[in-house]
Amino acid sequence: MLQFENVSFRYAEDDFDMMRNLNFQVEDREFVSIIGASGCGKSTIFRLINGLEKLQQGRILVDGRPVQELKNYSAFMPQKDLLFPWRTIEKNICLPMELAKVPKAEQEKRCKEVLEQVGLSEYAKKYPKDLSGGMKQRVAFARTLLSGADMLLLDEPFSALDYLTRVDMQEWLLHQWEHYHKTILFITHDVEEAIFLSKTIFIIQDRPFSQMERVEVPLSYPRNREDLKRPDIVELKETLIEKLRRSVMNP
Repeated sequence: MLQFENVSFRYAEDDFDMMRNLNFQVEDREFVSIIGASGCGKSTIFRLINGLEKLQQGRILVDGRPVQELKNYSAFMPQKDLLFPWRTIEKNICLPMELAKVPKAEQEKRCKEVLEQVGLSEYAKKYPKDLSGGMKQRVAFARTLLSGADMLLLDEPFSALDYLTRVDMQEWLLHQWEHYHKTILFITHDVEEAIFLSKTIFIIQDRPFSQMERVEVPLSYPRNREDLKRPDIVELKETLIEKLRRSVMNP
């Protein structure tokens, strides 16, 4: 689904590379989390995938084709919901379809379907101010889905939520992933969140980095919170935390 081939990148204001000759790949319909210290380059990976930044060297491929040749191949959901306060929930959700000039009747049909799926049908005519933080993130996710992209880039979408809401949203997101069969790349600082959600975790430990350690999570789907208490999962969590600590202490 996604492949980085010898990708190098640095920001214009820096005199050092953020990443150098980076190679990794993500399989179709895989749920992948990327963890690492603040400023290590996690969000830069998303910006390169989206074409918001231009790599200095290498190639980024989606389904075997360079991203420069593609349109609508990925959709981005940031930490903030970025809903327009003057638009109703249904109008916010329909925005990517409006931009794609989807016929209005089809917009209404798809919007109704996705609102039912995320459990917010009764809020279609409400405004963002009428929703809780968790509800707003569900609306933002619904809007991301209706972009039509098969690859979703989620950049710490739950970090601003309180603990119980974040737990609920994690379980809800897994359900949506299993229903829609999308490929998801998920950035988080929360090791437990990464373990609970992901099939694969990539760890950024170096600066600049030329590789990301790949860790397979030994849990099948569907999952529940009790799985996190398994001795091997507790050990994995401690191992990942220790790797992150070492990367912070040795930048």
